[in-house]
Amino acid sequence: MLFMPESVISDAWNKKIPEYTKQGVEGCVTMKSSFATIFPAYREGYIKECFPLVKKNLQEHGIEAELDLRSGYMLVSTTKRTWDPYMIFKARDMLKLLSRSVPYEQAVKVLDDGISCDIIKMGGVVSNKEKMVKRRERLIGPNGSTLKALELLTNCYVLIQGNTCAAIGSYNGLAKVRKIVDETMRNIHPIYTIKTLMIMRELEKDPQLKNENWHRFLPSFAAKKSKSVSSTIKRKPKKPYTPFPPPQPESKIDKELASGEYFMNQNERVARKNQLRKESQAAAEERRQLKRQQPFIPPDETKPVEKKSNVKSNDIDVEALKKKIKDGKKRKTLVGKKNLPTARKSMKSKK
Repeated sequence: MLFMPESVISDAWNKKIPEYTKQGVEGCVTMKSSFATIFPAYREGYIKECFPLVKKNLQEHGIEAELDLRSGYMLVSTTKRTWDPYMIFKARDMLKLLSRSVPYEQAVKVLDDGISCDIIKMGGVVSNKEKMVKRRERLIGPNGSTLKALELLTNCYVLIQGNTCAAIGSYNGLAKVRKIVDETMRNIHPIYTIKTLMIMRELEKDPQLKNENWHRFLPSFAAKKSKSVSSTIKRKPKKPYTPFPPPQPESKIDKELASGEYFMNQNERVARKNQLRKESQAAAEERRQLKRQQPFIPPDETKPVEKKSNVKSNDIDVEALKKKIKDGKKRKTLVGKKNLPTARKSMKSKK
């Protein structure tokens, strides 16, 4: 019988899940299940060193592990001692992470309750390889700073290798990592989401804002409108509409009939083509010779040089001159009145 909750569970992420223990559940697996994972040749040395630790760790959960170096794969399978039926899936995920260059110390965390992994494919999103490499570098950041900020904000271990991104952490953190990786591959810079996550982390510390909507605190980034290609293309003006169709272009036979070439035999046609070629070559040679001789052609000296006339008009505006003199006298009287007190002080000081 399925358990149906009476109401919707609020704050499900923070709800503590009861621990699954070994007591009273031994021998629950009735059939054998197994998963195999291949690994690249460059990981063979590392996997060979750490596989005894993998085997020892999985034996505690009743899972059997095998390593085949000849065929290049790892195998995990359930046994009669397996007490957690879901542990076979976690063991499979652990082998996948080891084959994708994740160190053993991080991959073994997948076996814990509440921690899972997610392998995000980045190669299929962008068809152009150069664009994919640039966006992958944008996700890593200078000296890995963007990737480190992503790990601190999501509490997940993130490793980018080739065309995939492997993440280990809680389910809530993995959802955030997948969102950022998908947005980066769709040409949205990760710094926008990282800035939003930083603000959300600060808002979580305030108990008064726990049950409120945080939308007003989060930044909204407007997309920059770039000039579209259609706006830069120069379009030809539309011709006036006519109900008649355009004239049919002349065919090759029509052109030959007009020039008389149609009635010539093969030898006459070849001779005509040679003649036209010679005429065009002669015209081109003539133009070339004229261009070469251009610097040696003397200029025409018979053309008279135009001299600028420096003759000034003798007409004087008497009224304008009188007005100018009057203005000059007024200025002098004003300056003299302003300087009168200073002149008297200087005279007194001399006495």
